[in-house]
Amino acid sequence: MAAADGRDADLTVVMPTYNEAEGLPGIAAELLGLALPGLRLLIVDDASPDGTGRVADELTRRHPGRIQVLHRAGKDGLGRAYAAGMAAAVARGTHYVLQMDADGSHPPHHIPQLLGSAQATGADLVIGSRYVPGGQLTGAWPVHRRLLSRWANRYAGAVLRTGLRDLTAGFVLWRATALTSLRLDHARSAGYSFQIELKHAALRAGCRALEIPIRFEERRHGASKMSAAVQLEAALLPWRLLLRRTGPAG
Repeated sequence: MAAADGRDADLTVVMPTYNEAEGLPGIAAELLGLALPGLRLLIVDDASPDGTGRVADELTRRHPGRIQVLHRAGKDGLGRAYAAGMAAAVARGTHYVLQMDADGSHPPHHIPQLLGSAQATGADLVIGSRYVPGGQLTGAWPVHRRLLSRWANRYAGAVLRTGLRDLTAGFVLWRATALTSLRLDHARSAGYSFQIELKHAALRAGCRALEIPIRFEERRHGASKMSAAVQLEAALLPWRLLLRRTGPAG
């Protein structure tokens, strides 16, 4: 059995990118600098016009075997990028998959704790949560953004009754065995609502979820991709899942 501190675990970090050329080398260096020799990074780039794909290719040349790139034809949504990357990671035989953003909002130093918690408890997914006791949200966010984030979680949680405090979290560690049962290619969400859909599907499939506190930071570079269309998709998704009783596991 792997050590409970996670050092011996085979872990693939799936990181979608779109116009993240400026910050990608730094976040990649932080990941590879962790005391996790089994960690590998899979970058999923949607043909970023700022050259992120070229930066990612250079990183693979510098770190053969530890960094790989999945190039996609164009911008097709965060959810679909995650689904493609997570499916590719599972197909390559990894034991754990971690989904995280490339913008620095998910601090890499929390990863050993996420992994160790999964190993120590047997949880199928461990969520880096902003809204459990001890969790924190960056002080750089304006009040309206803080309120929107909290409202979105309470709204989706009230509709779907998942019992999770941070249903929209994007910093999540998964057992590969849990992901294989969720039929990632059937996910309907193109945008951030993928986070809600996949957790809901996992709980319906009987997966055990654990939330641990993290500090969520402001992005270090670039601009948010949260559009009005993405917000509308997220607002409608809980009702679609509730009424249709379908999703990646369905």
